[in-house]
Amino acid sequence: MSTETASGTPARSASSETSWLTRLDAWWRAANYLSVGQIYLLDNPLLREPLLPEHVKPRLLGHWGTVPGLTLTYAHLNRVIVDRDLSVLYVAGPGHGAAGLNAAAWLEGTYSELYPQVSQDVAGMRALFRQFSFPGGVPSHASAHLPGSIHEGGELGYSLAHATGAALDNPDLLVACVVGDGEAETGPLAASWHAPAFLDPVNDGAVLPVLHLNGYKIANPTVLSRLDHGDLRAVLSGHGWRPVLVAGSEPMEVHEAYAAALEDCVDQIRQIQQDARERGHRGRVRWPMIVLRTPKGWTGPSTVDGREVEGTWRAHQVPITAVRENPRHLVRLEEWMRSYRPEELFTATGAPEPGIASLHPAGDARMSANPHAHGATQHALRLPDVGDHAVAVTKPGTERAEATRALGRYLRDAVVL
Repeated sequence: MSTETASGTPARSASSETSWLTRLDAWWRAANYLSVGQIYLLDNPLLREPLLPEHVKPRLLGHWGTVPGLTLTYAHLNRVIVDRDLSVLYVAGPGHGAAGLNAAAWLEGTYSELYPQVSQDVAGMRALFRQFSFPGGVPSHASAHLPGSIHEGGELGYSLAHATGAALDNPDLLVACVVGDGEAETGPLAASWHAPAFLDPVNDGAVLPVLHLNGYKIANPTVLSRLDHGDLRAVLSGHGWRPVLVAGSEPMEVHEAYAAALEDCVDQIRQIQQDARERGHRGRVRWPMIVLRTPKGWTGPSTVDGREVEGTWRAHQVPITAVRENPRHLVRLEEWMRSYRPEELFTATGAPEPGIASLHPAGDARMSANPHAHGATQHALRLPDVGDHAVAVTKPGTERAEATRALGRYLRDAVVL
């Protein structure tokens, strides 16, 4: 049973709120479990038998450190999409954490719809794990294969510019943009904080940056994470943002704070747009954003071989190495994966438990299925014949041509069509 708050949004009872937070935490654990599995496993995806060296990939590639923040943000955005009936596009600046984004799309079912061989069962989970950073599989970055992604994330710095471009002329769209704190030190991202100057609250959608300060980039501390919140707020406010802080390392406390922060931000965005669209207010506005401070590699191994990992730069890529060769590391990996309690998260067939599956939106409301990220499914483009633009080579080593000029002529004719 819910009651109406003064702001007009439904308020949950204490018992329903507790139940909801527990289920959201389970979704987050499931996404993190699937992410670790992608980095490490070839087989035994649900740990239905003791983990053996042959279950582990011979070469370990991927980026774990940013994943828990990406999946946490994804889970909480799903909640507000369902509660507020929003259209949300997810842009992940740290797209190198694609294991978390693959996991989210798999949990939502979109991945299996587009790639039937990666089904929502044990065999499909094995395929999801095996293909990641593996010959003939998919990259460790959020490349074009990823449902719902318009941003690759390997060349850091362009996420906020891409998010702003996606919001232009899409007045009903909210673009959530996760900015990594290492990424925030790049020139393109530093300039992109000026985005509020380009967003029109009447004709454009909104951009909600989430500056994820987990403290470290690949091997060093980050600048913005070392600023106290007053100085950081001053920097961001000067660019036209109103920062809302979420910080912590205890999951349920962070869930509660993140839920409240997103409610606050969505309320502010709606008020700004309503004032502009109904009352004609077109002056400078201060858009909300979130500053998220959580540990790097959160929920991963706290230490490995006596050295701190969680909350340090050592969590950036593969926290536990040489798993096939080192029996202690194999045990450590199994303990880590079992800490997510997969038996609570997946059915006997390997599908997400119904309580987890119920937490994401349906159809096109899923971020991994948002039509704004899948333009090719909406319009059949009229394109020139590639052969008409091929460079004629009559004899090897005799023709001089430039790829960009040939491509330029092709694109010219494509625009005409």
